[in-house]
Amino acid sequence: MRIFGTDGIRGTINNYPMTPEVCLKAGMALCFLLKKRLPHKPKILIGKDTRISGYVIESALTSGITSMGGDVYLVGPIPTPAVAFLVKSMRVDAGIVISASHNPFSDNGIKIFSNNGFKLTEELENDIEKLINDKNFPSVRPPAKELGKAYRIEDAQGRYIEFIKSTLPKDSNLEGLKVAIDPANGAAYKITPTLFHELGAEVITINDKPDGLNINKECGALYPESLIKIVRETQAHFGVAHDGDADRTILVDEKGNIIDGDFILTILAEEFKKERKLKKNTVVATIMTNMGVENYLKNAGIKLIRTKVGDKYVVEEMLKGSYNLGGEQSGHIICMDYTNTGDGPITAVQIAYIIKKNQLYLSELIKDIPRYPQEIKSIKIPETLSKDEVKNVIKKLSQKASTLEKEINGRIIIRLSGTEPKIRIMVEDENPERLKQVLAELEAVTNIIWHSTESQ
Repeated sequence: MRIFGTDGIRGTINNYPMTPEVCLKAGMALCFLLKKRLPHKPKILIGKDTRISGYVIESALTSGITSMGGDVYLVGPIPTPAVAFLVKSMRVDAGIVISASHNPFSDNGIKIFSNNGFKLTEELENDIEKLINDKNFPSVRPPAKELGKAYRIEDAQGRYIEFIKSTLPKDSNLEGLKVAIDPANGAAYKITPTLFHELGAEVITINDKPDGLNINKECGALYPESLIKIVRETQAHFGVAHDGDADRTILVDEKGNIIDGDFILTILAEEFKKERKLKKNTVVATIMTNMGVENYLKNAGIKLIRTKVGDKYVVEEMLKGSYNLGGEQSGHIICMDYTNTGDGPITAVQIAYIIKKNQLYLSELIKDIPRYPQEIKSIKIPETLSKDEVKNVIKKLSQKASTLEKEINGRIIIRLSGTEPKIRIMVEDENPERLKQVLAELEAVTNIIWHSTESQ
């Protein structure tokens, strides 16, 4: 059974593959492979979000790594992009993030970064997976004198905050801005409010009291309703919402409108182009990015390149073409001038700086960007279906979508989620009523295919 998905290992805690045993072997495997490549004892940094299960996984990984002779540096609750930064800053050999991102608290996961701050290659993931599945691994273990140690790094959050501030022009600040922040009771619950406060903004924070169970619970980037309400009530200039590990940001303008990653990417692209910082006048996005945004960027002299869904694919394309700006509709924004992965706090600060610099409200920055009506439906896959049966369902559904796509002025995308056992159906059309009809028809077809497949 495949362990690694599109964004590391992820699943329900205490269910395969997110068990202490698998996590233990993952730590052992990573350390073992690093020892083969390095002339020194491997140094591996571990960060996590605020899920209660983080303690279990952190302990298992630490035991696995130290048992194989590697040293561990524990930084506690911290955003995923902070680990990508700290791996390079502290010159360690790898970094691990314990998080299931936007998933509920009952899920958790493991993301691994190499020493250059990029997520692991599929080749190395496959090597780790082979060792996890090898019943004879490890055949040899280090003697007691070669075991590793674990160290706790107390100032990791402060280092990351200072790094983010360094991405702004020297002596700049956010004084005069009122900002509402919803860190989703997750990894950035201290960092983003502190960051904005230190930059001089007036800060209103909600959902910043994690208890291990309330991460992403009706809050944050996936549930911005409470942020919309607080922005309106306090007359904030804008609102910031992260997901559980803060590698994404969704904004709310002063009127209470949601500003997703498509709009954020467009604002940054225009500003970068204006400052002559946008490499090759190109941005990288995914197949989910709205057609209206693509057309707008084209008229502004900016090319948009699309990839499969997943920030790892966006990063791959950015590296391939030497581009410096990319992102996803979901709020993962990657600016290679600063970092190698989606970074929620950096995204929020950069947009805040643009708002202050241009003396414009957020709504004014996006007022001319058109958006085709677009809806996404997530359909849970029955547990009784095999992988081959799911692939067959997607094939049949895609064939139906191809027929329907000829009847609309837009796009239909059918894909398997890389993070959850669900099929995503995206329909985009100039006509909102026709869009709803097509989406309903595809959902009905999916249910029919489910039942026919299960009954076979």
